[in-house]
Amino acid sequence: MFHHTSLRCAVLGLLAAAALFQALTAEYFGLEILTEILILAMLVLALDIVAGFGGMVSLCHGALMGGGAYAYALLSAKAGLPPLAAMAGAAAVTGAAAWLIGAVCARSHGIYFIMATLAFGQMAYSYVFEAPVFGGDDGLGGIPRLDLSQIGIDLSGSRGFALFCLAVLAAVYGTAVLILRSGLGRSLCGVKHNEQRMRALGLTVWRVKADVFGLSGMIAGLAGALAAQHIMYISPGLLSWTVSGEALVVVILGGLGTLVGPLVGAAAFLLLKHELSAVTPYWHLVVGAILIAVVMSRANGIVGWIEARWGGRGDRRAAEAARKQKSEEVLGDA
Repeated sequence: MFHHTSLRCAVLGLLAAAALFQALTAEYFGLEILTEILILAMLVLALDIVAGFGGMVSLCHGALMGGGAYAYALLSAKAGLPPLAAMAGAAAVTGAAAWLIGAVCARSHGIYFIMATLAFGQMAYSYVFEAPVFGGDDGLGGIPRLDLSQIGIDLSGSRGFALFCLAVLAAVYGTAVLILRSGLGRSLCGVKHNEQRMRALGLTVWRVKADVFGLSGMIAGLAGALAAQHIMYISPGLLSWTVSGEALVVVILGGLGTLVGPLVGAAAFLLLKHELSAVTPYWHLVVGAILIAVVMSRANGIVGWIEARWGGRGDRRAAEAARKQKSEEVLGDA
């Protein structure tokens, strides 16, 4: 069953406090970076649910996020739906598409699952790139933001929108925890560890995979709807396989299957990107070298490395306390 260790809760609390502090004190450029981090965190959270807890490494989550962005743009700017209804519609459409992808790919594993999801993502990218209704390679502009002025919240500014994204991310994180602690989440973990045994116990394995993939797709679609509102413009590049690959890099960098690790990875990746790109155009090389170092260290990303160091220190303290207690007992007997 999924549970948070005290260390992961502490990391999550530090991240939330840092994000809230940045949202309340940063200027325009800092708020834009924060919003970018929050939206990416939502996408990689969705990917971690299926890849880290279900063993389904997907290369179509970028396309799912792009699909959510386009669905929101069409429903709000073209169909005239209110932005809140358009966001719900975008999440529902993307979730349904993800459920179908999960159902089709459920019987494949490993590299075959990766290739199948990559094919779905590239199909979506090619269709959006060519279809006139999506604006072709020119994309779509004039996308409205959610209007919460009736309850006194202004989302037209960078600060208000960053705080809104932070609130949505917190709700999504809580939802992800509930999913993983539910019967569906426990079944998913069982399928990851021994699919044959779970099938022998009577579980409909493909349905579990499809359901979780659909829920993950809804989160990715919601991230896409926020991305569309952030810059009020979208293009087919949002559905590119490189977005999916970048999301996978972020999950591995932060810590696969930890839930809090992808949040750490999103913040580290985008901060490195913005800081290094100001120094050199070859910032990808530096990030790549860091990723190789993380993988070669055999720790599960940044969070895994912290847990290994913290756990080792705790073990040494426990051993020292045990030795001290034994010495006192020997002296007492003497």
